[in-house]
Amino acid sequence: MSSSQKLILDKLTSILAETDNSKSAELLKLVEGAGRTFIGGAGRSLLVSRFFAMRLVHAGYNVSMIGEVVTPAIKAGDLLVLVSGSGGTETLLPFVKKAKSVGAKLVVISMKKTSPMADAADLTIQIGNDSSFPLTNGMPMGSQFELSTLLFLEATIADLIFAKGLTEEGMRAIHANLE
Repeated sequence: MSSSQKLILDKLTSILAETDNSKSAELLKLVEGAGRTFIGGAGRSLLVSRFFAMRLVHAGYNVSMIGEVVTPAIKAGDLLVLVSGSGGTETLLPFVKKAKSVGAKLVVISMKKTSPMADAADLTIQIGNDSSFPLTNGMPMGSQFELSTLLFLEATIADLIFAKGLTEEGMRAIHANLE
């Protein structure tokens, strides 16, 4: 293992150790109870949110990415999950307002416990804690947050797989075949 790989793995391990992993079960409960789940983010957080959306689809859930031309209207009983390190991404705030105005539930995954998004959320999942993300040479511009969030959400999917007894074959049958 290279020293850079060790730096990254050690940092992500410490961030996840500082994360309240009971929030994973709360997230899954909201997904399970939702009519439909809408997922989004911006920049690198959008990429992480796409991983989670794809895995939920593979697990059989009705999921849409916000901002796509085929995304239906959100309504009461639906769930919006936003990934935003700052919890204040200007382009995402209108989605928060719309979701809340129609009676949808909101989950915010962020490195901040309080923020404009978190303050409106039904569930805020703080990745790490307020001191988990110092400037780290070799891990620039938010990569600590995005990578630790990706691992947190992949572990959440693993919890879902075990809880529902999902199989690789069953998930593959749902996987996109028009790639």
